[in-house]
Amino acid sequence: MLRRNNFRRIWLRVIERTGLDDVHFHNLRHTGNTLAATGGATTRELMQRMGHSSVRAALIYQHLANGRDHEIADHVDRQIRKAQDRDG
Repeated sequence: MLRRNNFRRIWLRVIERTGLDDVHFHNLRHTGNTLAATGGATTRELMQRMGHSSVRAALIYQHLANGRDHEIADHVDRQIRKAQDRDG
């Protein structure tokens, strides 16, 4: 069973078995939060996931999701077209 007092030993064993010597546990946290941000997590949701009370860290991850401009524009375009089809 994974506990605070045995985590390091288990983590090092996993790293050794997988050959991922350059992966640190914090990398998993960063990756998880990056994926959450690109999946549309809000600033508040990222803050909750990370356990932070300030928005500073959450904004770092949301900055990585800024490439969603095309996705957002496509959504807006679809909404306009639906309204035009309804009215037109």
